[in-house]
Amino acid sequence: MAQARTNTDVSGGLSLDPRTKMLLVITVSTVVIGGGNGGVMNFVKPALTLVPFILLLASKKWGAAFGYLATYTVAFCGELFLVPVTTGFLNFIIVATCGLFARFMPGIMMGYFLVNTTTVSAFMAAMARMRVTPKLSIPISVMFRFFPTVREEYGAIGDAMRMRGIRFGGGKAGAMLEYRLVPLMMSCVKIGEELSAAALTRGLGAPVPRTNICRIGFRLADILAIVLCVGSLAAFVLNKFALL
Repeated sequence: MAQARTNTDVSGGLSLDPRTKMLLVITVSTVVIGGGNGGVMNFVKPALTLVPFILLLASKKWGAAFGYLATYTVAFCGELFLVPVTTGFLNFIIVATCGLFARFMPGIMMGYFLVNTTTVSAFMAAMARMRVTPKLSIPISVMFRFFPTVREEYGAIGDAMRMRGIRFGGGKAGAMLEYRLVPLMMSCVKIGEELSAAALTRGLGAPVPRTNICRIGFRLADILAIVLCVGSLAAFVLNKFALL
């Protein structure tokens, strides 16, 4: 008899429950983007910005982890050192660029971690545990496979264009957008239809409860992450009311 899978992570590294990952995405995005400066937030926000880096390292996503660290460091240093010594339009550009990267990158990378380390089956099991309606969970589960598949298709189209000598800077550079975008749009339509059909074939739209071989649950790593999220959100709320 086949043994049910207990791991919900496809990376082979740190395994977290999908519900914990979603809570981390919400917490990091909310606190880093909306949190003020001063008081306890001077400690909470830096700690949360390190969470995506640590999780990506633990999941062996080396390129994404160090790419995020480098980008965030440049944006943070730009805000810290360049903004005070510049004026005018240049100051506006630095503030806008560095501010966007410094505030949105942690949440974006947490979303990247969620999508790239969670199987569709584990996600559906988590949605079922939370009693989420299939009208919401099915489109999200299809989205989990849609974007990675589109990325692979875009790479295949790029390889085909390079084999035909079509690239930026060449004699056919003006036609490159057409050669790339038209096949990509057609592929997106086809991929969406195929993923929807696959989801229905697997019983995602059935009127009866669907079984799942993924066994999800909270372990020590999940408990530590939940404590961090609850503490960070509490500090965020108290700081908003000037209590911390």
